[in-house]
Amino acid sequence: MEWVFWQIVLSVAVATVAALVAGWLTGVLVRFVARRRYRRTLTLLHENCHKPFVAVLVVAADYIVLFEFTNRVVAGLRHALLLALIVVSAWLVIKVLFVMEDFVLRRLNMDVPDNRRIRRLRTQVALMRRLTGAVITVIAIASMFMTFSELRTLGASLLASAGIVGVIAGLAAQTTLTNVFAGMQLALTDSLRFDDVVVVEGEWGRIEEMTLTFVVVQLWDERRLILPTTYFTKTPFQNWTRHETRVIGAVQLHLDYRAPVEILRAEAQRVVEASELWDRREWVLQVVDSTPWTMVVRVLASAADAASAWDLRCEVREKLITFMRDNHPEHLPGGTDDTYRGGRAA
Repeated sequence: MEWVFWQIVLSVAVATVAALVAGWLTGVLVRFVARRRYRRTLTLLHENCHKPFVAVLVVAADYIVLFEFTNRVVAGLRHALLLALIVVSAWLVIKVLFVMEDFVLRRLNMDVPDNRRIRRLRTQVALMRRLTGAVITVIAIASMFMTFSELRTLGASLLASAGIVGVIAGLAAQTTLTNVFAGMQLALTDSLRFDDVVVVEGEWGRIEEMTLTFVVVQLWDERRLILPTTYFTKTPFQNWTRHETRVIGAVQLHLDYRAPVEILRAEAQRVVEASELWDRREWVLQVVDSTPWTMVVRVLASAADAASAWDLRCEVREKLITFMRDNHPEHLPGGTDDTYRGGRAA
Protein backbone atom coordinates (compact mmCIF):
# COMPACT_ATOMS: atom_id res chain seq x y z
CA MET A 1 0.00 0.00 0.00
CA GLU A 2 2.82 2.37 0.89
CA TRP A 3 4.53 1.53 -2.38
CA VAL A 4 1.35 2.40 -4.28
CA PHE A 5 1.17 5.75 -2.49
CA TRP A 6 4.71 6.70 -3.47
CA GLN A 7 4.07 5.46 -6.99
CA ILE A 8 1.11 7.82 -7.23
CA VAL A 9 3.16 10.71 -5.85
CA LEU A 10 6.01 10.00 -8.26
CA SER A 11 3.68 9.69 -11.26
CA VAL A 12 1.93 12.96 -10.45
CA ALA A 13 5.26 14.71 -9.89
CA VAL A 14 6.69 13.50 -13.19
CA ALA A 15 3.50 14.46 -15.07
CA THR A 16 3.51 17.90 -13.45
CA VAL A 17 7.15 18.57 -14.29
CA ALA A 18 6.65 17.35 -17.86
CA ALA A 19 3.62 19.62 -18.28
CA LEU A 20 5.51 22.61 -16.86
CA VAL A 21 8.43 21.98 -19.21
CA ALA A 22 6.05 21.66 -22.17
CA GLY A 23 4.36 24.92 -21.17
CA TRP A 24 7.72 26.68 -20.82
CA LEU A 25 8.90 25.44 -24.22
CA THR A 26 5.63 26.58 -25.80
CA GLY A 27 6.10 30.04 -24.28
CA VAL A 28 9.67 30.22 -25.60
CA LEU A 29 8.46 29.22 -29.08
CA VAL A 30 5.67 31.84 -29.06
CA ARG A 31 8.07 34.59 -27.97
CA PHE A 32 10.57 33.51 -30.64
CA VAL A 33 7.97 33.68 -33.41
CA ALA A 34 6.65 37.00 -32.03
CA ARG A 35 10.02 38.63 -32.69
CA ARG A 36 9.57 38.01 -36.41
CA ARG A 37 5.87 38.42 -37.20
CA TYR A 38 2.49 39.03 -35.55
CA ARG A 39 4.36 40.58 -32.66
CA ARG A 40 1.46 42.31 -30.94
CA THR A 41 -0.98 39.42 -31.34
CA LEU A 42 1.44 36.72 -30.21
CA THR A 43 2.70 38.85 -27.33
CA LEU A 44 -0.87 39.43 -26.21
CA LEU A 45 -1.58 35.72 -26.65
CA HIS A 46 1.40 34.82 -24.46
CA GLU A 47 0.57 37.40 -21.78
CA ASN A 48 -3.08 36.37 -21.51
CA CYS A 49 -3.05 32.66 -22.30
CA HIS A 50 0.26 31.31 -21.00
CA LYS A 51 -0.87 30.78 -17.41
CA PRO A 52 -4.22 29.12 -18.23
CA PHE A 53 -2.51 27.04 -20.94
CA VAL A 54 0.09 25.74 -18.49
CA ALA A 55 -2.67 25.09 -15.95
CA VAL A 56 -4.57 23.01 -18.51
CA LEU A 57 -1.41 21.02 -19.32
CA VAL A 58 -0.63 20.33 -15.65
CA VAL A 59 -4.17 19.37 -14.64
CA ALA A 60 -4.70 17.26 -17.78
CA ALA A 61 -1.39 15.44 -17.30
CA ASP A 62 -2.12 14.67 -13.64
CA TYR A 63 -5.65 13.56 -14.50
CA ILE A 64 -4.41 11.17 -17.20
CA VAL A 65 -1.68 9.50 -15.10
CA LEU A 66 -4.15 8.79 -12.29
CA PHE A 67 -6.09 6.46 -14.60
CA GLU A 68 -3.46 3.83 -13.88
CA PHE A 69 -4.66 3.62 -10.27
CA THR A 70 -8.05 2.36 -9.13
CA ASN A 71 -8.39 2.82 -5.36
CA ARG A 72 -11.11 5.05 -3.86
CA VAL A 73 -8.78 7.87 -2.77
CA VAL A 74 -7.38 8.16 -6.27
CA ALA A 75 -10.92 8.18 -7.71
CA GLY A 76 -11.80 11.17 -5.52
CA LEU A 77 -8.59 12.96 -6.52
CA ARG A 78 -9.26 12.23 -10.18
CA HIS A 79 -12.75 13.70 -9.85
CA ALA A 80 -11.32 16.85 -8.26
CA LEU A 81 -8.83 17.13 -11.12
CA LEU A 82 -11.66 16.74 -13.63
CA LEU A 83 -13.48 19.67 -12.06
CA ALA A 84 -10.27 21.69 -12.11
CA LEU A 85 -9.72 20.76 -15.76
CA ILE A 86 -13.16 22.09 -16.69
CA VAL A 87 -12.47 25.36 -14.86
CA VAL A 88 -9.02 26.00 -16.37
CA SER A 89 -10.23 24.99 -19.84
CA ALA A 90 -13.03 27.57 -19.63
CA TRP A 91 -10.48 30.10 -18.36
CA LEU A 92 -8.23 29.40 -21.36
CA VAL A 93 -11.05 29.67 -23.90
CA ILE A 94 -12.22 32.99 -22.46
CA LYS A 95 -8.67 34.36 -22.63
CA VAL A 96 -8.36 33.20 -26.24
CA LEU A 97 -11.60 35.03 -27.04
CA PHE A 98 -10.12 38.20 -25.57
CA VAL A 99 -7.06 37.89 -27.84
CA MET A 100 -9.28 37.22 -30.86
CA GLU A 101 -11.33 40.32 -30.05
CA ASP A 102 -8.17 42.44 -29.88
CA PHE A 103 -6.95 40.93 -33.17
CA VAL A 104 -10.19 41.86 -34.94
CA LEU A 105 -10.57 45.32 -33.38
CA ARG A 106 -7.05 46.37 -34.34
CA ARG A 107 -7.97 45.79 -37.97
CA LEU A 108 -10.96 48.11 -37.78
CA ASN A 109 -9.58 51.56 -38.52
CA MET A 110 -11.57 54.26 -36.75
CA ASP A 111 -9.63 57.13 -38.37
CA VAL A 112 -11.84 57.47 -41.43
CA PRO A 113 -14.37 60.23 -42.20
CA ASP A 114 -17.43 57.96 -42.12
CA ASN A 115 -16.72 55.22 -39.60
CA ARG A 116 -20.30 54.11 -38.88
CA ARG A 117 -19.71 50.57 -40.20
CA ILE A 118 -16.47 50.26 -38.21
CA ARG A 119 -18.15 51.46 -35.02
CA ARG A 120 -20.99 49.00 -35.55
CA LEU A 121 -18.56 46.12 -35.98
CA ARG A 122 -16.54 47.16 -32.93
CA THR A 123 -19.70 47.23 -30.84
CA GLN A 124 -20.92 43.85 -32.07
CA VAL A 125 -17.53 42.14 -31.70
CA ALA A 126 -17.09 43.41 -28.14
CA LEU A 127 -20.59 42.44 -27.05
CA MET A 128 -20.48 39.05 -28.75
CA ARG A 129 -17.17 38.26 -27.04
CA ARG A 130 -18.74 39.01 -23.68
CA LEU A 131 -21.85 37.00 -24.56
CA THR A 132 -19.74 34.04 -25.69
CA GLY A 133 -17.77 34.25 -22.46
CA ALA A 134 -21.00 34.09 -20.48
CA VAL A 135 -22.18 31.05 -22.48
CA ILE A 136 -18.85 29.29 -21.91
CA THR A 137 -19.18 29.94 -18.19
CA VAL A 138 -22.67 28.39 -18.19
CA ILE A 139 -21.39 25.37 -20.14
CA ALA A 140 -18.48 24.94 -17.72
CA ILE A 141 -20.79 25.04 -14.70
CA ALA A 142 -23.18 22.58 -16.37
CA SER A 143 -20.28 20.25 -17.18
CA MET A 144 -19.16 20.34 -13.56
CA PHE A 145 -22.70 19.45 -12.45
CA MET A 146 -22.71 16.47 -14.79
CA THR A 147 -19.69 14.94 -13.06
CA PHE A 148 -21.92 14.36 -10.01
CA SER A 149 -24.53 11.66 -10.46
CA GLU A 150 -26.97 13.52 -8.19
CA LEU A 151 -26.74 16.68 -10.33
CA ARG A 152 -26.45 15.05 -13.75
CA THR A 153 -30.03 15.86 -14.76
CA LEU A 154 -29.55 19.54 -13.98
CA GLY A 155 -26.29 19.59 -15.89
CA ALA A 156 -27.86 17.95 -18.92
CA SER A 157 -30.64 20.52 -19.01
CA LEU A 158 -28.10 23.32 -18.84
CA LEU A 159 -25.99 21.84 -21.63
CA ALA A 160 -28.93 21.32 -24.01
CA SER A 161 -29.23 24.28 -26.33
CA ALA A 162 -32.88 24.69 -25.49
CA GLY A 163 -31.99 24.22 -21.85
CA ILE A 164 -29.55 27.11 -21.89
CA VAL A 165 -32.14 29.39 -23.45
CA GLY A 166 -34.76 28.15 -21.02
CA VAL A 167 -32.59 28.76 -17.97
CA ILE A 168 -31.63 32.24 -19.14
CA ALA A 169 -35.20 33.11 -20.11
CA GLY A 170 -36.47 31.83 -16.78
CA LEU A 171 -34.09 34.11 -14.93
CA ALA A 172 -34.48 37.11 -17.23
CA ALA A 173 -36.60 38.89 -14.65
CA GLN A 174 -33.45 39.32 -12.61
CA THR A 175 -31.88 42.74 -13.10
CA THR A 176 -28.50 41.52 -14.33
CA LEU A 177 -29.86 39.19 -16.98
CA THR A 178 -32.39 41.79 -18.06
CA ASN A 179 -29.44 44.07 -18.75
CA VAL A 180 -27.72 41.26 -20.64
CA PHE A 181 -30.71 40.88 -22.94
CA ALA A 182 -30.78 44.65 -23.41
CA GLY A 183 -27.09 44.59 -24.35
CA MET A 184 -27.76 41.87 -26.90
CA GLN A 185 -30.63 43.93 -28.29
CA LEU A 186 -28.39 46.99 -28.69
CA ALA A 187 -25.80 44.94 -30.56
CA LEU A 188 -28.26 43.22 -32.88
CA THR A 189 -30.45 46.24 -33.68
CA ASP A 190 -27.49 48.61 -34.17
CA SER A 191 -29.31 51.38 -32.28
CA LEU A 192 -26.17 52.29 -30.34
CA ARG A 193 -22.53 51.91 -31.31
CA PHE A 194 -19.11 52.44 -29.85
CA ASP A 195 -18.04 56.11 -30.22
CA ASP A 196 -21.58 57.34 -30.98
CA VAL A 197 -22.30 60.91 -29.89
CA VAL A 198 -25.37 60.94 -27.64
CA VAL A 199 -27.34 63.19 -25.32
CA VAL A 200 -28.51 61.33 -22.20
CA GLU A 201 -29.82 62.69 -18.92
CA GLY A 202 -29.34 66.18 -20.37
CA GLU A 203 -25.60 65.52 -20.88
CA TRP A 204 -23.67 65.52 -24.17
CA GLY A 205 -21.10 62.75 -24.52
CA ARG A 206 -19.57 59.93 -26.49
CA ILE A 207 -20.02 56.16 -26.01
CA GLU A 208 -16.70 55.06 -24.51
CA GLU A 209 -17.46 51.48 -23.48
CA MET A 210 -20.29 49.00 -23.98
CA THR A 211 -20.76 45.75 -22.11
CA LEU A 212 -23.70 43.39 -21.86
CA THR A 213 -24.88 45.05 -18.65
CA PHE A 214 -23.83 48.71 -18.73
CA VAL A 215 -22.72 51.54 -21.02
CA VAL A 216 -20.08 54.15 -20.17
CA VAL A 217 -20.65 57.62 -21.65
CA GLN A 218 -17.65 59.95 -21.71
CA LEU A 219 -19.05 63.44 -21.13
CA TRP A 220 -17.62 66.58 -22.69
CA ASP A 221 -15.87 67.56 -19.44
CA GLU A 222 -14.18 64.13 -19.08
CA ARG A 223 -16.69 62.85 -16.50
CA ARG A 224 -18.11 59.36 -17.03
CA LEU A 225 -21.82 58.62 -16.92
CA ILE A 226 -22.48 54.92 -16.34
CA LEU A 227 -25.93 53.68 -17.34
CA PRO A 228 -27.47 50.19 -17.44
CA THR A 229 -28.08 48.87 -20.93
CA THR A 230 -31.81 48.81 -20.18
CA TYR A 231 -31.70 52.63 -20.09
CA PHE A 232 -31.11 52.70 -23.86
CA THR A 233 -33.94 50.26 -24.59
CA LYS A 234 -36.54 51.92 -22.36
CA THR A 235 -35.65 55.63 -22.32
CA PRO A 236 -35.60 57.99 -25.33
CA PHE A 237 -32.15 59.45 -26.02
CA GLN A 238 -30.52 61.52 -28.75
CA ASN A 239 -28.02 59.79 -31.04
CA TRP A 240 -26.32 62.44 -33.16
CA THR A 241 -24.32 59.95 -35.24
CA ARG A 242 -26.96 57.27 -35.85
CA HIS A 243 -26.90 57.63 -39.65
CA GLU A 244 -23.85 59.81 -40.25
CA THR A 245 -21.09 61.49 -38.30
CA ARG A 246 -21.73 64.96 -39.75
CA VAL A 247 -23.43 67.38 -37.37
CA ILE A 248 -24.91 70.86 -37.67
CA GLY A 249 -23.93 73.22 -34.88
CA ALA A 250 -26.10 76.15 -33.74
CA VAL A 251 -25.10 79.49 -32.22
CA GLN A 252 -27.65 81.95 -30.83
CA LEU A 253 -27.18 85.64 -30.11
CA HIS A 254 -29.63 87.99 -28.37
CA LEU A 255 -29.56 91.45 -29.99
CA ASP A 256 -31.84 94.43 -29.93
CA TYR A 257 -34.14 95.17 -32.84
CA ARG A 258 -31.86 97.79 -34.38
CA ALA A 259 -28.97 95.35 -34.92
CA PRO A 260 -27.85 95.27 -38.60
CA VAL A 261 -28.75 91.72 -39.60
CA GLU A 262 -27.28 91.92 -43.11
CA ILE A 263 -23.94 93.20 -41.81
CA LEU A 264 -23.92 90.44 -39.19
CA ARG A 265 -24.79 87.86 -41.88
CA ALA A 266 -21.84 88.97 -43.99
CA GLU A 267 -19.51 88.72 -41.00
CA ALA A 268 -20.88 85.28 -40.10
CA GLN A 269 -20.25 84.13 -43.68
CA ARG A 270 -16.66 85.39 -43.50
CA VAL A 271 -16.06 83.66 -40.14
CA VAL A 272 -17.61 80.34 -41.16
CA GLU A 273 -15.94 80.16 -44.57
CA ALA A 274 -12.55 81.00 -43.05
CA SER A 275 -12.81 78.25 -40.46
CA GLU A 276 -11.04 74.92 -41.06
CA LEU A 277 -13.72 73.24 -38.94
CA TRP A 278 -16.52 73.95 -41.44
CA ASP A 279 -17.06 71.02 -43.83
CA ARG A 280 -18.17 73.25 -46.73
CA ARG A 281 -21.69 71.80 -46.77
CA GLU A 282 -24.01 74.48 -45.46
CA TRP A 283 -24.42 77.44 -43.20
CA VAL A 284 -27.17 80.02 -42.59
CA LEU A 285 -27.94 83.00 -40.37
CA GLN A 286 -31.59 83.64 -39.48
CA VAL A 287 -33.67 85.58 -36.99
CA VAL A 288 -35.52 82.69 -35.35
CA ASP A 289 -37.31 84.28 -32.39
CA SER A 290 -38.10 87.52 -30.64
CA THR A 291 -38.85 88.76 -27.14
CA PRO A 292 -40.37 92.09 -26.08
CA TRP A 293 -36.84 93.54 -25.92
CA THR A 294 -34.59 91.48 -28.20
CA MET A 295 -34.49 89.33 -31.30
CA VAL A 296 -32.77 85.95 -31.40
CA VAL A 297 -30.27 85.49 -34.21
CA ARG A 298 -29.19 81.92 -34.94
CA VAL A 299 -26.24 80.75 -37.01
CA LEU A 300 -26.21 77.15 -38.26
CA ALA A 301 -23.01 75.63 -39.64
CA SER A 302 -22.18 72.04 -40.54
CA ALA A 303 -19.09 70.11 -39.42
CA ALA A 304 -17.63 66.68 -40.10
CA ASP A 305 -18.33 65.33 -36.61
CA ALA A 306 -19.69 66.32 -33.22
CA ALA A 307 -16.33 67.38 -31.78
CA SER A 308 -15.64 69.66 -34.76
CA ALA A 309 -19.18 71.05 -34.54
CA TRP A 310 -18.64 71.96 -30.88
CA ASP A 311 -15.37 73.77 -31.63
CA LEU A 312 -16.92 75.49 -34.66
CA ARG A 313 -19.82 76.75 -32.54
CA CYS A 314 -17.43 78.18 -29.97
CA GLU A 315 -15.31 79.83 -32.67
CA VAL A 316 -18.30 81.41 -34.44
CA ARG A 317 -19.83 82.58 -31.16
CA GLU A 318 -16.59 84.18 -29.95
CA LYS A 319 -15.87 85.97 -33.23
CA LEU A 320 -19.41 87.28 -33.72
CA ILE A 321 -19.56 88.58 -30.15
CA THR A 322 -16.17 90.26 -30.68
CA PHE A 323 -17.40 91.76 -33.96
CA MET A 324 -20.54 93.16 -32.34
CA ARG A 325 -18.63 94.43 -29.31
CA ASP A 326 -16.04 96.25 -31.44
CA ASN A 327 -18.35 97.57 -34.16
CA HIS A 328 -21.91 97.69 -32.81
CA PRO A 329 -21.75 97.58 -29.00
CA GLU A 330 -24.98 99.52 -28.71
CA HIS A 331 -26.92 96.50 -30.01
CA LEU A 332 -25.64 94.08 -27.37
CA PRO A 333 -27.46 93.53 -24.08
CA GLY A 334 -25.90 96.02 -21.66
CA GLY A 335 -24.65 98.10 -24.60
CA THR A 336 -23.39 101.69 -24.42
CA ASP A 337 -26.38 103.31 -26.05
CA ASP A 338 -28.01 105.81 -23.67
CA THR A 339 -31.49 104.96 -24.82
CA TYR A 340 -31.11 101.18 -24.44
CA ARG A 341 -29.89 99.19 -21.44
CA GLY A 342 -29.95 95.44 -21.81
CA GLY A 343 -32.16 95.86 -24.88
CA ARG A 344 -34.81 97.90 -23.01
CA ALA A 345 -36.01 101.34 -23.93
CA ALA A 346 -34.97 103.92 -21.35
